[in-house]
Amino acid sequence: MTTKPQLSPRTAFLGYGACAIAGCLWGTGFYFGRLALNEMSVEHMVLYRFLFATVGMLPIALFKRVRLTGSEIRILIISAAFGIPIQFLLQFHGLAHTTVSHAALMVGTMPVSLGVAAVLFAGERLDLVGWIALVGSTAGAALIVLGGHRGPGAQGEPTLYGDLLVVLSLSIALTWVLLSKKLMQSHSPVVVTAYSILTGTAMLALWILGPLLLNPFREHKVAPPPFAHVSTTAWIALAVSGLACTATTTFLWNWGLHHVPASRAGVFLNIEPALGSYLGVRLLGEHLGPHAWIGGGLILTAAVILTTRGHEQPDVILE
Repeated sequence: MTTKPQLSPRTAFLGYGACAIAGCLWGTGFYFGRLALNEMSVEHMVLYRFLFATVGMLPIALFKRVRLTGSEIRILIISAAFGIPIQFLLQFHGLAHTTVSHAALMVGTMPVSLGVAAVLFAGERLDLVGWIALVGSTAGAALIVLGGHRGPGAQGEPTLYGDLLVVLSLSIALTWVLLSKKLMQSHSPVVVTAYSILTGTAMLALWILGPLLLNPFREHKVAPPPFAHVSTTAWIALAVSGLACTATTTFLWNWGLHHVPASRAGVFLNIEPALGSYLGVRLLGEHLGPHAWIGGGLILTAAVILTTRGHEQPDVILE
């Protein structure tokens, strides 16, 4: 009979620390995205973010090359399409019509959604407490969405349209998770993440920059991505979003999961909605109404319950 090796205090400290830092970096993603959106469109902001991310991912793809079968390539293409251009364009179009604090709190539904996906598609079971957490998380998201403004709203105000786009993007993210899990059965999570980001960024660039190639044949000319008039603040926000919130978190999260139990590390996913909503309120002067406070509390409570009860969390990067 074999026993699992015990974690040394130093290894546990470094492993949990890496996961905690990753959760903090994810929590700043919407904040930096909002800073860049002040000066450019959603499409150009997302494109620049992932171009910066490829700078961090490219060394992995170059030095850790793997052979993919034909079916694996198809899964990679589909998952990358859902995970990068579709998910992030929807998510940041939602952010453009809502607040950072609302969008961040919605991300708190992801751990619960992953648990439900595991029940539906991976044959896992959800006990009574898990189902209560699911109901609480869903009720919390509904309170946040329905508590927002239903009209177009003033700038910096949440809208039902924006909140629903963020929720839709999180549902699409589940498709990315489930398809990526298939690739991770035979390849390293870090390699799969790098390949997905590079493939998805190529699709994103083709979608956004492709119309520029057709300009001579179009009645209405397409404006090129902004560059010369972008402020230093926006460039820093884009670089941090790509290099820190996407690329660096990949290394930290997967390194941490390699050294500590995933069931315990999963709780650090909850730093993202908590920190993101705090930054929106404190640094951007946003306001969370009573519905949002109650809904956010339900979401975070449900996420903590689900991620601290010994269930394995999928080791896949969502940002």
